[in-house]
Amino acid sequence: MSTMVNYEQTKANFTLETPEYYNFGFDVIDKRASEADKLAFIAVDATASTVTPYQFSDLSSLSNQFANGLLSLGVTKGELAFVMIPRIAEWYAVMIGSCKLGVVTMPGTNLLTAKDIEYRVNRSKATVAIVTSDNADKVDAIKQNCPTLQTLIVIGEPREGWRTFEQLTSDSEATLDRSKLEPCKASDLMMIYFTSGTTGMPKMVPRDMAYAHAHRITGEYWMDLHENDIHWTLSDTGWAKAAWGMLYAPWQMGAAMVLFDGTGFDAELHLKLIEKLGVTSFCAPPTVYRVFAQMDLSRYNLSSIRHAIGAGEPLNPEVIKVWKEATGANIYDGYGQTETINIVANYPCMPVKPGSMGKPVPGVDVHIVDDAGHILGVDVIGHIAIRITEPLQPGMFPGYWEDQQATANCFKNGWYLTGDNGTIDADGYFWFVGRSDDIITSSGYRISPFEVESSLLEHPAVLESAAIGKPDEMRGEIVKAFIILAAGYQASDELTLEIQTFMKQHTAPYKYPREIEYVESLPKTISGKIRRVELRQNS
Repeated sequence: MSTMVNYEQTKANFTLETPEYYNFGFDVIDKRASEADKLAFIAVDATASTVTPYQFSDLSSLSNQFANGLLSLGVTKGELAFVMIPRIAEWYAVMIGSCKLGVVTMPGTNLLTAKDIEYRVNRSKATVAIVTSDNADKVDAIKQNCPTLQTLIVIGEPREGWRTFEQLTSDSEATLDRSKLEPCKASDLMMIYFTSGTTGMPKMVPRDMAYAHAHRITGEYWMDLHENDIHWTLSDTGWAKAAWGMLYAPWQMGAAMVLFDGTGFDAELHLKLIEKLGVTSFCAPPTVYRVFAQMDLSRYNLSSIRHAIGAGEPLNPEVIKVWKEATGANIYDGYGQTETINIVANYPCMPVKPGSMGKPVPGVDVHIVDDAGHILGVDVIGHIAIRITEPLQPGMFPGYWEDQQATANCFKNGWYLTGDNGTIDADGYFWFVGRSDDIITSSGYRISPFEVESSLLEHPAVLESAAIGKPDEMRGEIVKAFIILAAGYQASDELTLEIQTFMKQHTAPYKYPREIEYVESLPKTISGKIRRVELRQNS
């Protein structure tokens, strides 16, 4: 049963009181451990042969030991720590233990290179690096170029110049006296994410302690989580999506989580794990659902799935239909950013319009506005924007870290401009159009690349696609599509014509791709967003 029965009523009556002093590690993890200890997460190794359950009391103790280990090294509140750890239990211990002390974590994806790490450490002036053995060489290669870096902690085998996680925790007490620590206000810095934008170097997004509290909105409404749920979000630990689905939102709601240390994506293994672990709530990027939809899902018992969510781009109706037939659950799309919590979503209490992002979440004032900040009417393309208030709305970042220009570029005329364009329909549903700089303008028409891509995905030959505007003397731009073919299909002029004809029949004719290029892969940011800027440069 969903916690929200009537959307309009819930939105009208919603309040979120964030206390002045707040620390997720103590006020959620330790509180749950002491009041109603239950399953917190299930750690699964890369081969799915070892499954280890952890209670909240286990997480409390392990994070306390790590926090005490940091204290023994002289690490104090406000220091910045670069964190590069895969989906293993130690990641939770590091993130929660650091939070308890007020040590600011900067999670990085495990795909980062030594050069990436050097940029992040120097840009932030980090004093601590915490990584696994397989990434320690990258830190050693650049540490001489990072004058602020003092404390190195490795998870795994001992190495010169490093302290091991095992040493720090085994030598430390499993209790932590909060009264002896400097208190953390809700406004104190908790973590920093580096955004993987489509252009330029990554920007730093500061997140305060209140950010964790605001994810109650994410967990209760879009994710629709309950105390007895077992939730699984597919995400790298370095992405902000991990904060949403693997840290704050589920534990705010008391749900348990799956922490699977697999690399790559083995669709069959994931489906078997859903069945084996009794996963009730599932979140995956649209690409995963598309892969699942091409499989014979009747071979798996997916009846435990109660609620499913997707984000990043619209899902085509056929994929949603196949998933619902296999699980009985709809896929609820949602929208948000590294800079926000979930701000627009579909909910079980209201009809889903396939392809729509849904409606604004309770507690956050979201609109479609023009360049001057005026709220736009139905079906008019504009900026997806959040009203700037004092204090800021729940989960909103205050601006980019030490980057006034980047902040000024998106905080305009009383609004935070997300950098994404969209529309709102007569029923109040939001529709994603595309990144502000990705809009295709052809013969006076403004064309959403996502709309083209979503229509392309309806064709059985198309596994994945990306659309861009290619300069054209007559039309200004034409739509060009890059297509990864599904199994069993070969690139040919005949197939190109077939897809183009299909597109003319399934969407407005001016949106069909006049040029199609078949590719083996698409350039993407670390967080999985298509780098259309790169496709444009090479076309």
